[in-house]
Amino acid sequence: MVTTARRFAGPAGQEDMPYLLTPGPLTTSRTVKATMMADYGSRDVEFRNIVADIRMGLLALANCDNSYDCVIMQGSGTFAIEAALGSFCPPAENTTLVVANGAYGDRAAKILEKIGRPIVKIDKGDSAAPSADEVAAMLDEDPMISHVWVIHCETTSGIVNPIADMARAVKARGRTFMVDAMSSFGALPLDMIDGIDVMVSSSNKCIEGVPGFSYVLAKRDMLAASKGVSHSVVLDLHEQWKGLEANGQFRFTPPTHALAAFHQAMKEHAQEGGVAARGARYQRNAQVLIKGMRALGFSTLLNDNEAGPIIQTFLTPRDRNFDFEQFYEALRVRGFAIYPGKLTKRPSFRIGTIGKVNEKVMEGVLAAISEALAEMDVTDLAPLEG
Repeated sequence: MVTTARRFAGPAGQEDMPYLLTPGPLTTSRTVKATMMADYGSRDVEFRNIVADIRMGLLALANCDNSYDCVIMQGSGTFAIEAALGSFCPPAENTTLVVANGAYGDRAAKILEKIGRPIVKIDKGDSAAPSADEVAAMLDEDPMISHVWVIHCETTSGIVNPIADMARAVKARGRTFMVDAMSSFGALPLDMIDGIDVMVSSSNKCIEGVPGFSYVLAKRDMLAASKGVSHSVVLDLHEQWKGLEANGQFRFTPPTHALAAFHQAMKEHAQEGGVAARGARYQRNAQVLIKGMRALGFSTLLNDNEAGPIIQTFLTPRDRNFDFEQFYEALRVRGFAIYPGKLTKRPSFRIGTIGKVNEKVMEGVLAAISEALAEMDVTDLAPLEG
């Protein structure tokens, strides 16, 4: 079947495809896209230099000292999460505490259960923030807990968890602190030497690369001690690390184009001004979007002091004419792709504020939403109760 390209009516700069207002994959720069026009061999010295630059650059971005190293894994962020959990969390005797307040904390718990690792859980539902005091109390009550896993920005709701306070509580008690910074790294401050032993993120988030790989930053002594611990051949962090250290090559075929694109994205991240500047742009995006959505009549799930600048959750209107799929398609043909809700208790939808987008794009999606509501004859935007 032959198809023709569609042109979308969004703001200039992304005329061939909708802006991806999601937690990833997200809209990337034209120069990042252009980098993927080159083909690299996985053993080429140029490609191995790219991999080495990425590893060193990520360690620097997280303010790691020489006690840390970076292991890149083929696959989405969840691949690196399972690799880290399976390589570092104890298979017997000790226990891992998972701090969950959304789908991604629940996913980590499910992985540990699937691979047979002992687990306890703090379950805050899908939109409440856990506290460092709660974590400290669990550690004091259960001396068998050796590892703690927490999400930095839980994109189920968009809430940002207090990982710095948690790190202090965990390290004061001599335990291992592990952070899923999938949707935050590169835009929100994160300092590994302040008590984070392991951090996991991926290529298609705040550094604005494309999907294809994920990475684990971890203490070198933990990597060395993980030999033979992993439940998997493919997801064995120790073996992946030893291969990268030996010759700069992957054990299995690497996503060469995604790595080349990420290398360019890291340069552009630095040129923009690093974490502070990237985070400030995303914060401006979020402020424009939230203010505009509230002016239209929508309700936000989170208070302003809870929501981060990554993704915003809006409660579904109670108007009987509102249908999310129709709403989604009305925005998509106008040049914007948003995300369905992931809450278990309240109907909602989400709009991301990350990627190569700015305040003009946020103003564009607000105008598109206003048009879509008029087209659907939606007038009552008070939230639908779950």
